[in-house]
Amino acid sequence: MKRSSLATAFMSLLMALYLLPALAQDHAPMAWVGIDGNRFVNQSGETLIFRGVNIRDPHDLALDGHWTKAHFQEAKNWGANVIRLPVHPRSWRNRGPEAYLQLLDQAVEWARELQVYLILDWHSIGNLKEEKYQDEGYVTTLEETESFWNAVSERYAGEPVVAMYELFNEPTVSGERFGKMTWAEWKEINEGLIRTIRGNHPRSVILVAGFNWAYDLVPVGEAPVNATGIAYVSHPYPEKRTAPWEPKWEEDWGYVAKKYPVILTEIGFATPDERGVHVPVHGDETYGNALVNFAAERGISWVVWCFDPRWSPLMFTDWDYTPTRQGAFFRKVMTGSN
Repeated sequence: MKRSSLATAFMSLLMALYLLPALAQDHAPMAWVGIDGNRFVNQSGETLIFRGVNIRDPHDLALDGHWTKAHFQEAKNWGANVIRLPVHPRSWRNRGPEAYLQLLDQAVEWARELQVYLILDWHSIGNLKEEKYQDEGYVTTLEETESFWNAVSERYAGEPVVAMYELFNEPTVSGERFGKMTWAEWKEINEGLIRTIRGNHPRSVILVAGFNWAYDLVPVGEAPVNATGIAYVSHPYPEKRTAPWEPKWEEDWGYVAKKYPVILTEIGFATPDERGVHVPVHGDETYGNALVNFAAERGISWVVWCFDPRWSPLMFTDWDYTPTRQGAFFRKVMTGSN
């Protein structure tokens, strides 16, 4: 071999050795998420604060041709370190469990490559005990709910990318329409689902929501869920309470963060002229700043609804990702904090 060829080969070897750490980092496994006191932590005990986005139901996105890694990449570009996947019971049935799990397998692969975490959310609204729901897309049974969590926790027990399991999106017993269910009964239902998940995935982090469309965590103070590794959920949209919000937030759910991790898996606002705006999301940056600051002071994580041009409150208006007012606001916060 000529000296020039030897030199070229030597330089190639040096370059390969130089690149090895970067390549390994790109494909490094993600740290497991756990709970220590009132904090989300990694395996080293370091505090994790999640700032991320909800996307549309994977089944729905797939039907529209927008279930892509590029969509996940754009969420990361906006600063998200977690993506919440809302799985509607009707979508789970329509696609079929195994076919739906294949969609979630893709999400896990994309999230791992992009180094973002996932929250899997059983996206129903209503009273699981009496099987009374907001509309037919949310209709489910306790048996189906348990079957879903058994299938999901069995499949992803070895996946640190799947950071959290959110048992039920928005429980409510408001008015005659949704029937009755006590906090003790709701606790018992959740504890049963937790046992199912933990039978497959003992180290899982599980999210539990309170009543009033997942807003109210007042009962937790006297009667927390009887399980470890639990975090609590609130959805404090701007019209759930009137401004000034902070004292009411503290009383309704913020106080829980003194003892347990709290994650706001749906927040967001829309101005009256925006497409799809509805109660309780009317608001503007005044709400956004108040909530972001309130959460930061207490180490509370949050996930914005919704990184989609159809599901309001929108974060962008088209598939060029043109931001709405809330989209611009939260993108600036996330790119600065994550």
